[in-house]
Amino acid sequence: MKSGIFCIAALAACMAFGVEPDAEGFVSLFNGKDLTGWIGSKSYGVETYKEKMAGTGEVKEFQVLACQPEKRVKGDSGNLCTEKQYENFILRFEFCMPENGNNGLGLRMTDINADAAYYGMCELQLLDDGGSAYYDKKAKKDKLQPYQYTASVYGIHPVKRDNVGKQIWGKDANFTGGGSYLRRPGMWNYEEVRVIGSRIQVILNGELVQDFDVSTVKGDGDTMDHRKHPGLHNKKGHIGWLGHGSHVMWRNIRIKEVGADYKVGSDTVKPCPEGFTALYDGTEASLKNNWKGVTTTEGFDNPKKRQAATPEKRAAMQKIADQQMADHWHIRDGALFFDGFKGGYSLATAKDYKDFEMWVDWRTLSVQGDSGLYLRGSPQVQIWDAHNQWGIGSGGLYNNQKNPSKALKIADRNVGSWNTFYIKMVGEKVTVKLNGELVVDNVTLENYWDRKQPIFPIEQIELQCHGDPLEFKNIFIKEL
Repeated sequence: MKSGIFCIAALAACMAFGVEPDAEGFVSLFNGKDLTGWIGSKSYGVETYKEKMAGTGEVKEFQVLACQPEKRVKGDSGNLCTEKQYENFILRFEFCMPENGNNGLGLRMTDINADAAYYGMCELQLLDDGGSAYYDKKAKKDKLQPYQYTASVYGIHPVKRDNVGKQIWGKDANFTGGGSYLRRPGMWNYEEVRVIGSRIQVILNGELVQDFDVSTVKGDGDTMDHRKHPGLHNKKGHIGWLGHGSHVMWRNIRIKEVGADYKVGSDTVKPCPEGFTALYDGTEASLKNNWKGVTTTEGFDNPKKRQAATPEKRAAMQKIADQQMADHWHIRDGALFFDGFKGGYSLATAKDYKDFEMWVDWRTLSVQGDSGLYLRGSPQVQIWDAHNQWGIGSGGLYNNQKNPSKALKIADRNVGSWNTFYIKMVGEKVTVKLNGELVVDNVTLENYWDRKQPIFPIEQIELQCHGDPLEFKNIFIKEL
């Protein structure tokens, strides 16, 4: 019955927007051409955004939905809403803020022209958190209430803002400041919003920054702003962008409708293929038994360094690595989540492998995110944002110098969507398929640690840290 309900909902959404659901059941809410499926304010339109690809030098054009405040006229609410109304859903999108930019995301709006913060279920704030209008960087002092910053439930519940000194390799500079997980003006952000029953969750650039159950307040003045929120307990309504006079852009907007009893992560685990062993199946036991930490301390991320060390030294360094693993690698909604923060590093299989086949599901959680898989202790099968930064697909053997290093094609899905690797390694040769597409065809993987020697005949497999949050799931392996 549940699958039937989903099919009907998905079909209705497809009819509204003229697209088919993707592999996860998400439907695009923006066709990149016009505002089909949207109603309300006339102060929005479609624009061309250009980005130079770091890997190819190509200037790529994206069609984006944009708030165009100069078009707004008297009496225009500034709210652009979905024509369709939604009950329970997961919404994924990318957005870009200007300096001191201000907008909002209205949830379960019954009146598209009313103030969603009060007459919708709520407004999730979209704001340039570190802008001079909202945060005093010199004094390190907020100018707004905690419930007024990006991803806050406006007027009702604050957002997590503890992103201070957490990032590695200078990546603190990517964020707007004040502890926000929002990126600075002109940079693209990834956001995932889950509205299921009375619970609202927001993942912003990989971090769970909002988790609130509106049933815990009445909305009769008992909220943080002490105002009445008559729409707080709406069960269904439109989704809307709430223009506040700023030129904000969105792209890759997609939605998946779910049931009121849906549990995030309930559809995470796949059956282990016949003949394979599960290295990670969503359980604490598989994480504990099959994985260990990797540390860069004293160069112990280098297999040659590890192999040359005494058993006592290796044990001491592994203790350090395992503590870093415990601090930064966690199970979240059934997926293996790496927070990307300072002090964390890669994860490795507890066992070493010779020849093998493996399956790995992965998704990046930030625009221009970066990671990879080390095979036999060596970098790497590349994972990165092929669409918005490199213009080259994931899956390539990035650190090769003499043999091909690039993927044959871009088979990556958008940031926030799950991808599947099939990897086969026999001797020095590696084959990679990404989402069913051949991207590496029996290519020699070179020894990054010693270019004069072939790849190690046996070593660990690693999930790489590159200072960006990401998730893995359904990791299966078969020794050959």
